[in-house]
Amino acid sequence: MTSPAVPEHPWLLPGELAVPADRDRRHPRRTTRDWIVDSVAFLIALVWVLLATADALSPDPTMTIPPPHGWITGADAVLGLVCSGLLWLRRRWPLGLVLGTLPLTLFSFAASVPLLILYFTVVVHRRTAVAVAVTAVGLVTNLVYAWLRPDPGMPYWVAVSWGVVISFGVLAWGMFVRARRQLIVSLRDRAERAEAEQQLRVAQARHLERTRIAREMHDVLAHRISLLSLHAGALEFRPDAPADEVARAAGVIRGSAHAALQDLREVIGVLRAEGNGDAPEPPQPTLADLPALIAESRAAGVRVNASDTVVAPAEAPTALGRAAYRIVQEGLTNARKHATGAAVTVDLTGGPGTGLTVAIRNRWPVGAPAGGGLPGAGTGLVGISERVTLAGGRLAYGRDDAGDFRLAAWLPWPA
Repeated sequence: MTSPAVPEHPWLLPGELAVPADRDRRHPRRTTRDWIVDSVAFLIALVWVLLATADALSPDPTMTIPPPHGWITGADAVLGLVCSGLLWLRRRWPLGLVLGTLPLTLFSFAASVPLLILYFTVVVHRRTAVAVAVTAVGLVTNLVYAWLRPDPGMPYWVAVSWGVVISFGVLAWGMFVRARRQLIVSLRDRAERAEAEQQLRVAQARHLERTRIAREMHDVLAHRISLLSLHAGALEFRPDAPADEVARAAGVIRGSAHAALQDLREVIGVLRAEGNGDAPEPPQPTLADLPALIAESRAAGVRVNASDTVVAPAEAPTALGRAAYRIVQEGLTNARKHATGAAVTVDLTGGPGTGLTVAIRNRWPVGAPAGGGLPGAGTGLVGISERVTLAGGRLAYGRDDAGDFRLAAWLPWPA
């Protein structure tokens, strides 16, 4: 889900723009780390207020800050306690609290540490321009403070210089903390984005692999089922055939059905598996399996004339052999579907360096096949075309000048 759009605010950092505007109004929970940090900051501010008040009330003439009037010391202590309590709200309204307590920096000594913590919060959680503006105003109030609360043991400009050093030190520290947090957020976002992209690549690879397996399933089952239909049609055409021929045809039908179920079981098993990017399980035929494929078609009654002049077929890459097998299988299947009884010619030529040429030819069918023929999904040649294209080859099919249907493919075969 996408987070709701949040209008950009000039006070916010880029990392804070994704936070819904109503989040602050709901008092977001502090983490354990936030509670610890806020408690430590409150205790430090409280201890400073107590020490500053005790120092102001001390009769020691060598004290750093001379004691002003009694009511001023008490008021300064109260202001320091109030500012210390405001530290619990600094995460919600850092800039507002700094602007509201800015007049106290002109004269308050007890509230100086709580005010520095508020200033540090603004530097960490707001843009650099805002932090620099607050720092500039603080440097001006520092001039007034050094004049209203002079230190008898330190010249005026030395006291002002110490105020400048402290202000710039807090500014540098806050900017470092902010930069570090932004870097961590950026690295976390990159890691999450990289993980999401990796998961997407895995899902895409799995989808492509399953699509390829589905094509394999189509090629295998189309071949098996066409054999079943061919033998079943023969039995239907000759119901008075001798018992041995009927038994032989029934045996072929049973064997083809068993092989089809076995192939389907293997492919479905791979599709159900999660998959790890490995090649799918068998059937994964090669060039060496082509004679068995042709013999199977001949046993089914198809007249197949095969010519194999491939040089060094044992050296053919596995992917090349599988693609050639599927092309021949699709050609024989189409011949059984659409040109029943026609002779089929299969030619294989080529070798390493010249490529492999596969050509399947059969007579163009005349009239409608008996029994209406086998239904076709119309995706066989499309799948073969995609397979050849992915292999970097070329495919052509259709009726040639002699009136025959010809399916020819050329596949690259590196030397």
